[in-house]
Amino acid sequence: MLEHISILTLSCPNRPGIVAAVSTLLFEAGCNILDAQQFDDTETGRFFMRVVFNRLEGSQPHEAIAAAVDGLAERFAMQASLREVGRKKRVMLLVSKFDHCLADLLYRWRIGELPMEITGIVSNHAREHIASTDLGTLPFHHMPVTRQSKMEQEAEIWRLIQETKTDLVVLARYMQILSDGFSAKLAGRCINIHHSFLPGFKGAKPYHQAHERGVKLIGATAHYVTPDLDEGPIIEQDVERISHRDTPEDLVRKGRDIERRVLARAVLNHLEDRVLLNGQKTVVFTD
Repeated sequence: MLEHISILTLSCPNRPGIVAAVSTLLFEAGCNILDAQQFDDTETGRFFMRVVFNRLEGSQPHEAIAAAVDGLAERFAMQASLREVGRKKRVMLLVSKFDHCLADLLYRWRIGELPMEITGIVSNHAREHIASTDLGTLPFHHMPVTRQSKMEQEAEIWRLIQETKTDLVVLARYMQILSDGFSAKLAGRCINIHHSFLPGFKGAKPYHQAHERGVKLIGATAHYVTPDLDEGPIIEQDVERISHRDTPEDLVRKGRDIERRVLARAVLNHLEDRVLLNGQKTVVFTD
């Protein structure tokens, strides 16, 4: 059962004995390893690991295993996280007028493809502007923003994040630049979809920029938000071939499909604890 399955992720300076220590801890706790992935970054000297395991009959409770992991983290100077799979992450979705990514995420959530609890949908536009998307009974918060009210609006979103105990914020084509302070508060738990294959064509209207340069490939990038615009650690990317016949409007149309699938994959990887931060990069443990 899902409530008996847990995921342990960790990163630390590489040294001998890490895998053995993790395996021994889980064995002594009465657990069985179902899947294990690891990566040694020889450039930075850091070690990354993701372990999926279940608790067998007579095993130690989750709280005792978590305490043992804390001890291991102290011993190896680790950044470690332990989560029971049955505890779904709580996700807040931010959107503006372009709702294709929002609609796709909600569809995947409804069919069980994205294991998450949605804490609310926040938009700087009124609900009727995204009327094409079925929000059902999900909480909707209209929070308009101007240059003068930006700090107050972000403070209200932050209050809502804390109040709902949100784990992850997804900018599903939320066409607002977060302030440096707000970005810092959301470090490592806010995913943005940028309609370009970064690091090229940052900022506004990247498809128009791409058309002006005559590119033959367009793409989309899902990344964690940082104070540096479109510079956050990249989680997922994809591309599609185009030709000289394509207009900027064609690029926008084709780009919508790329954006949807890239954002969905990035969110799923985060929900399943597959993404570990590695400085300005990420380690993504895929299937």
